[in-house]
Amino acid sequence: MIRYEVIPLDGIEDKVVAHVPREVKVTVTASPAKGLDTTLAVSEHLALEGYQVVPHLSARLVRDGAHLDEIVARLAQTGIREAFVPAGDAVEPGQYPDAASLLRALRGRHLTELGITGYPESHHFISDETTISAMFEKAPMATYIVSQICFDTATIAWWVGAVRERGTALPIWIGVPGVVDNAKLLRISTKIGLGESARFLRAHRAWLKRLITRSFSPEPLMRGLQPLFDDPAAGLAGLHVFTFNELERTERWRREAVERFSAAA
Repeated sequence: MIRYEVIPLDGIEDKVVAHVPREVKVTVTASPAKGLDTTLAVSEHLALEGYQVVPHLSARLVRDGAHLDEIVARLAQTGIREAFVPAGDAVEPGQYPDAASLLRALRGRHLTELGITGYPESHHFISDETTISAMFEKAPMATYIVSQICFDTATIAWWVGAVRERGTALPIWIGVPGVVDNAKLLRISTKIGLGESARFLRAHRAWLKRLITRSFSPEPLMRGLQPLFDDPAAGLAGLHVFTFNELERTERWRREAVERFSAAA
C-alpha cells in the first residue's frame, strides 16, 4: 500500500490528475503560510476528481470551535472521512495548541480515520520526551501513525519496535521521500529538521552538492526496510511518500517497482 503527500501549491491539482492513479490515496499538507483554507480547497477539488483525499488539519491553525465546525462541515459535504492531525508550526495557536486537543474535539464527528505523527528521530524543536509522551497520549484517539522521514533503516526498525513495546498497536505508515533532486531534498530536510538524518545531510552538504544533477530514490530504503514489512509483528500499513510535488517521477518509480515485484512473484 502506498499514499502520496503533496504540498498545496499552484497547479498541484492538475499535477495529481495528470500523474497519480485514482487508487493512490493523496494527503494534502497545511502550513501557516498557506493556511487551512488552501489545504481544504485542494482536498475538495481532488475529492471531486475521484481521489481518496486526506487533508492535514494542523491543530494550531484551527482558530476555535466555530472554525472547527466549519472545517468538518466542508469535509462532510465533499465526502472526505479521513484527516491527518499534526500539531503544526503556527507560532500563535488558536484554541487547539496541540494535536491531542484537536483530536479530542474531533471525537464523535463524521471522520472515521484520524492519523497522527511518529518521530523515529528527534523533532527539530520538540524534545524526544515530549514527542514520545504526546504520541502515546494521542494514540487512543487515532487510527494510524505516519512516521516522519528517516534515512536510516536501523533507526526506523528500532523505533517501530519501541512503539510496539509500549503497547501501541496502531498501523504504521513509514514515511519516505519520493524521487526528488538531491539538492531539493537537502534544502527541505535541513529546513524542517530530521534529527540525525538532518545532521547527516548538513555534514555531507558538499558531497550532496556534487550530486546536484542526481535524484534521491526510495529504492535503497525500501530494500533495507523489506524485513520490517515482512514481519507481521511490525504492523506496517505501507509507505507514506513525501513527494515534494515531484509526482511524475515518483509515480514512474512506483509503477516500475510494482512491475519488478510482479515479475519476481
